[in-house]
Amino acid sequence: MDMGCKVLVFFGLFFTVTAEIYIVTMEGDPIISYRGGDNGFEATAVESDEKIDTTSELVTSYARHLERKHDMILGMLFEEGSYKKLYSYKHLINGFAVHVSPDQAEMLRRAPGVKSVSRDWKVRKLTTHTPQFLGLPTDVWPTGGGYDRAGEDIVIGFIDSGIFPHHPSFASHHTAVPYGPHPSYKGKCEDDPHTKISFCNGKIIGAQHFAEAAKAAGAFNPDVDFASPMDGDGHGSHTAAIAAGNNGIPVRMHGYEFGKASGMAPRARIAVYKSLYRLFGGFVADVVAAIDQAVHDGVDILSLSVGPNSPPATTKTTFLNPFDATLLGAVKAGVFVAQAAGNGGPFPKTLVSYSPWITTVAAAIDDRRYKNHLTLGNGKMLAGIGLSPSTRPHRSYKMVSANDVLLDSSGTKFNPSDCQKPEVLNRKLVEGNILLCGYSFNFVAGSASIKKVAETAKHLGAAGFVLVVENVSPGTKFDPVPSCIPGILITDVSKSMDLIDYYNVTTSRDWMGRVKSFKAEGSIGDGLEPILHKSAPEVALFSARGPNTKDFSFQDADLLKPDILAPGSLIWSAWSENGTDEANYVGEGFALISGTSMAAPHIAGIAALVKQKHPQWSPAAIKSALMTTSTVIDRAGRPLQAQQYSETETVTLVKATPFDYGSGHVNPSAALDPGLIFDAGYEDYLGFLCTTPGIDAHEIKNFTNTPCNFKMGHPSNFNSPSIAISHLVRTQTVTRRVTNVGEEEETYTITSRMEPSIAIEVSPPAMTLRAGASRNFSVTLTVRSVTGVYSFGEVTLKGSRGHKVSIPVVAMGQRR
Repeated sequence: MDMGCKVLVFFGLFFTVTAEIYIVTMEGDPIISYRGGDNGFEATAVESDEKIDTTSELVTSYARHLERKHDMILGMLFEEGSYKKLYSYKHLINGFAVHVSPDQAEMLRRAPGVKSVSRDWKVRKLTTHTPQFLGLPTDVWPTGGGYDRAGEDIVIGFIDSGIFPHHPSFASHHTAVPYGPHPSYKGKCEDDPHTKISFCNGKIIGAQHFAEAAKAAGAFNPDVDFASPMDGDGHGSHTAAIAAGNNGIPVRMHGYEFGKASGMAPRARIAVYKSLYRLFGGFVADVVAAIDQAVHDGVDILSLSVGPNSPPATTKTTFLNPFDATLLGAVKAGVFVAQAAGNGGPFPKTLVSYSPWITTVAAAIDDRRYKNHLTLGNGKMLAGIGLSPSTRPHRSYKMVSANDVLLDSSGTKFNPSDCQKPEVLNRKLVEGNILLCGYSFNFVAGSASIKKVAETAKHLGAAGFVLVVENVSPGTKFDPVPSCIPGILITDVSKSMDLIDYYNVTTSRDWMGRVKSFKAEGSIGDGLEPILHKSAPEVALFSARGPNTKDFSFQDADLLKPDILAPGSLIWSAWSENGTDEANYVGEGFALISGTSMAAPHIAGIAALVKQKHPQWSPAAIKSALMTTSTVIDRAGRPLQAQQYSETETVTLVKATPFDYGSGHVNPSAALDPGLIFDAGYEDYLGFLCTTPGIDAHEIKNFTNTPCNFKMGHPSNFNSPSIAISHLVRTQTVTRRVTNVGEEEETYTITSRMEPSIAIEVSPPAMTLRAGASRNFSVTLTVRSVTGVYSFGEVTLKGSRGHKVSIPVVAMGQRR
C-alpha cells in the first residue's frame, strides 16, 4: 500500500470457489432525488445543495421501502443461503452490495428493475508547520474568533483507516470552551469492543466502521484490522489531525520537540467512517456505504484519500461509476468533497480524481526542508538527510562498516549491512564508533527501516550511524526520518562513493580482507532544525498530473484537473500507536509523511473555515472561492515551479502549468472574501455529463435517474472556475457566470492572456454587479497555429474594491 491517495482497483474476490462482490443499482430514485409517485410514498427529494432531513417519517418510510425492494428481488431470484447482501444503499444511490457467484450476477443483470451490476474493486491509500505557512493564525483564525472557534460546529467526515481516539490532537479537554451537543449531526459512535468505552468525546462526534465487503472477500483480519473505528494503520489519524486536530499540540519524538501541531480548522468536529484497512486497503462497496452513511448523518465536508486506480469494467467514462455517482449525490446534499489527486506524478494523465463535483487536490512542498551533513576526517563534507541530533561538537569518531564487524557465525543467515539485527554485529567493535550501514532494497520493500537501524546502533552503544545509498532507481524518494541517536542517510550515490573510497583507503586489512585497524573518522551534524526556503511552494514530484481524462481510453476531458494545490510533502501530524503502515513510525505518536493524502485534508479543513463564515454557500461556491483566490507565484515572487525528471532521470525544477497545480496554491485568507464566485449545482453537473462526447445518455440516466438536458451545448460551458478545451478547432466561445458575494456593488475589469498559438478575447471588458447579482461573460479562443501541445493562459477579473479572481485557461488547437 502506497502512503498517499487510497486508490480504487478492480479485483476478483472469492468467498467460495467463484463468489464475488457486486454493486447493483436499481430503477427508482434514491432518497435524495425521489419526487414521489412510487406506491403512494411522498417525495423526499432535496434541492441542490440542501441537506436531507433523515429524521422525517417521509425519509425513513421510503428508505424502508427501498430496502424491502432490494431484499425482495434477491429473495425472488436466489435460494436462501446462496447469497449474502452486504449493504442497502438508499440515500445517494438506489442499490445494494451483494456477495454472489458470477452466474447469479448475470441473473441479476437480466432481472427486471435492475439497471447495472458492477463487480466491486479494491482501494488503497494515496499517502505542525503548515498553518503558519498558510497564514491561518494571523489572517484567518482571528476572523472567526480565534483558533478556539475556527471551524465551530462544522463536521468533517473522514473516509479513511479510522482514528486513534486517545491522541492529544483529538482530546476534548484541549479546548478552553467545552464541546456541547452538535445542533444537527445524527451519526452514531461505536464502542471499543475491548474497553467498552465510546470512540467519541465531543471533538470526535461520530465513529463507525464498514467492513462487510472485506469480510465477505476473506480479506479482513480482526487481530490487525480491528473490527471497530480504531486506526490500525496510522493514515486515518494523520489526515484527521491535518484537517481538524487540536491547536498547539507538541510534536515530540526521541526527546525532541519538532514544533506544535494544529489542524486547519482546530475547532471543527471529526466524524470517522473507517472503510480502509492496513493490509488490503479496502473495497468500493464498503467505501460507498461509508459515504452514504456520512451524508445521512449530516457531515458538512468529506475528506477522501481514495480514488479509482483501475477502471471498473462496467463503465466507459471516468465520471460514472458507483463511487463518483455516490459523491455526486453527496454534493447535491450540500456536502463539500475534497479528494486526493493521486501519487502517480510527475507523469501526465496520472490523476485518479476526475469529476467536476469533486475538489481534486495536488500536493506541494512547503518552505521547510530538513538537511544534514557528515564531515569526514579528510575534511570533506557530505550532504544528506536525517532528523537527528549531532555527535559531540568538535570531536570525530571512528567509523566501522557493518560488514566488517560481523560475529563469525552470522554472515550467511542475514543481510548484515542493512543493520536490522544487532545480534549479528560485534558490540565491542561498534561501541563508541559510528556504524556504517547499506541502504538495500529491503528499505524500499519495507522489510527494513531507518528506525530499526537507529535502534540497532543504540543497542550496540554506537555514537551514531550512517546509511549509504550505493544504487538507486531513478525517482527514488528519500524522506528524513527522526532518530533517537545521531544518524544520516547519504542519498547522493556520488557522495556515497566518496565515503566508501575514504573508508577503504584508511582501513587496513590482512591478506584475507579482515580489518586490522579502523582509521576512518567522521562526525554527524545537527539535522533537527529545518531550513526555510523562499522557493516554496513547489509542486511535489509524486503529485499526479493532468490533463484530465473523460474515459478509460485516456481521451482528454474538457475539464481541468487538478483543481488546487496544497501542502502535501513532509507533513507532521498525529499517528496511531497501533499504526504499522510506516515502519519508521511504529509505536510513535506522530509521523512525518508525504502524499496527496496529506494535501486533501488541508483543503477539507480550509473549506470548513470558509463554510463557517459562509454557511449558506454551496460546495461549488466554496470550491470557487478556494480556486479563484489561489496563487501561481512562490514566496520569492517567481512563477510556481514543479519537480520533474530531467533527461538523465535526476529530479529538477521546471516551470509549472495548470496541469500540475490547477488554479494555483491555496490562499486561505483570500478565499474567505473572494468577491466573486462561479456557482454550480446538480443540474449543471448533469449538463456537463450530457454534453461530454462519448457518454451514453442512457448510462447517465442509470446513475442519476434524470433524463439528459443538452442546453449547456458543450462541456466547456460548465460554470467551472477554469476553462479547458481539449479539441479547439478554429474558434470557440465559452460562457461563464459570476455572482457578487461581496457586501457592496463592485465594478470588475476583465483581462486575459494566452500563449501565442491561441488568441483569446473576453467580452464585456468590464461589468458592474450589485451585491448578490450575477452576470455572464464570454471567452473566445481562436487557433493561430496548431502545435500539438496545450497552450496555457488565464482570465482575471479585478474589482474596484480590491477583489481579484483569476481562472486558468488550457486549450489545444486542432486542424479539425
